[in-house]
Amino acid sequence: MAEVKSDIEIARAAKKKPIQEVGARLGIPAEHLLPYGHDKAKVSAEFVAGARGNADGKLILVTAISPTPAGEGKTTTTVGLGDGLNRIGKRAAVCIREASLGPNFGMKGGAAGGGLAQVVPMDDINLHFTGDFHAITTAHNLLSALVDNHIYWGNAQDIDIRRVAWRRVMDMNDRALRQIVCSLGGVANGFPREAGFDITVASEVMAILCLATDLEDLERRLGAIIVGYRRDRTPVFARDLKADGAMAVLLKDAIQPNLVQTLENNPAFVHGGPFANIAHGCNSVMATTTALKLADYVVTEAGFGADLGAEKFFDIKCRKAGLSPDAAVIVATVRAMKMHGGVAKDALGKENVEAVREGCANLGRHIENVKQFGVPVVVAINHFVTDSDAEVEAIRDYAAGQGVEAVLCQHWARGSAGIEELAHKVVALAEGGTAQFSPLYPDDMKLFDKIDTIVKRIYRGSEAIADKSVRDQLHRWEEQGYGDLPVCMAKTQYSFSTDPALRGAPVDHVVPVREVRLSAGAGFVVAICGEIMTMPGLPRAPASEKIFLNDEGQIEGLF
Repeated sequence: MAEVKSDIEIARAAKKKPIQEVGARLGIPAEHLLPYGHDKAKVSAEFVAGARGNADGKLILVTAISPTPAGEGKTTTTVGLGDGLNRIGKRAAVCIREASLGPNFGMKGGAAGGGLAQVVPMDDINLHFTGDFHAITTAHNLLSALVDNHIYWGNAQDIDIRRVAWRRVMDMNDRALRQIVCSLGGVANGFPREAGFDITVASEVMAILCLATDLEDLERRLGAIIVGYRRDRTPVFARDLKADGAMAVLLKDAIQPNLVQTLENNPAFVHGGPFANIAHGCNSVMATTTALKLADYVVTEAGFGADLGAEKFFDIKCRKAGLSPDAAVIVATVRAMKMHGGVAKDALGKENVEAVREGCANLGRHIENVKQFGVPVVVAINHFVTDSDAEVEAIRDYAAGQGVEAVLCQHWARGSAGIEELAHKVVALAEGGTAQFSPLYPDDMKLFDKIDTIVKRIYRGSEAIADKSVRDQLHRWEEQGYGDLPVCMAKTQYSFSTDPALRGAPVDHVVPVREVRLSAGAGFVVAICGEIMTMPGLPRAPASEKIFLNDEGQIEGLF
């Protein structure tokens, strides 16, 4: 029996091509690739602007069931499908998000795919990559510093220090920084106030970079950030502090899409990285729209399950960028179906067809939800060696009962050869012309009604509830002209409810909205539900404990 190599061993053995050759496959001239070493580059803003006159290719979304500790392999399937489409003769590109350092050193691990369906260089992509996250962190915290500095030097904008809305960020999980008191130490240090940190992927600057269409739009959005409120409750914007220009300067390189390659040397754009459980969960509009102008097929992913990532992809990204998806893939595994069916993680290796059937209710809910947006769906069964034929057939039978096909995919072990069937099915769906994409709710619906619509139609809850103070805040934003914005739900990814332990497909649960935040520059309202945190903590045994450099100077434990 052949030795099974780890993901990082496979990545190290990759036969990468110079990034100029990868770019040439999409018609990107070498002079418009700004290299970071030999195997990664940024695509110049000039080339991106010049490509806008091209016709669009087909847009394919890869989403998934509600995640479990068993793993689903959404990014792996996204990369594998891109390779599979190229294998059957289509000009395809992959668009995925960048990895946050917090989860890499915490619990989730890397985010570059796995097995024979990876993007490389894996270690760079999972660590500092091209510095985009550092630029976002710096731009965000520049604005934080300017807010406190403005208050210190006389507060000409009359900011009420009790109502400063702009927190600080860092790209690391650190629960100790969720709530802090700053400016202690006397008069020279300013006016003490309560503040806090979010993780960089939850920053509005991250959302802005991922939704901006060009540098000019980026600066306009940065200027529209609300940093706080005066005593009369009128907002103070970043442009009032003259912060937008300097912030745009810090982000001028970060906004340009990053180009890398898959293990099979196919082009992949890896750009932007908002989480789907606390932000909008999609890679950048710049990367996606550029890829659509250069490739016949663009395969992109949305974070976590379809109730979070896909809903935000459709209702925020597609709405704001004018995108219209042609097909969607929902990734499921036998192992995850068993967990949703009540099987403990340590018993997943044993055949349990009945538990698979029980857990398929979660898959069915996601299929129904994606169909609500008018996008045709196919299910990808991401194969594990412990899956039995009867368990796989149970998922196929269930999917058929929902009016969709389920395809067994072996891209982790076999690369593009293991996902050809899915590639053909996706092409048939996309070329069939049956997509009639439409967002879930209209722009002019009241903000709380938008939240309630998502709760009832996507989560199948009985209602959303919120204190009067939350409802009053939403009403004030509507009066200020923000009522047409979409909503971004911040909620646990593990369940349709706000209880992470409630797996499967629960119904009639209540979704409490604890807090709302206005991201005026990004263009959405964040509804924070249940116990979700915008600054995660590290687990009892962080992944960082197993990350080190070996005797050859190679990184171990990252993946």
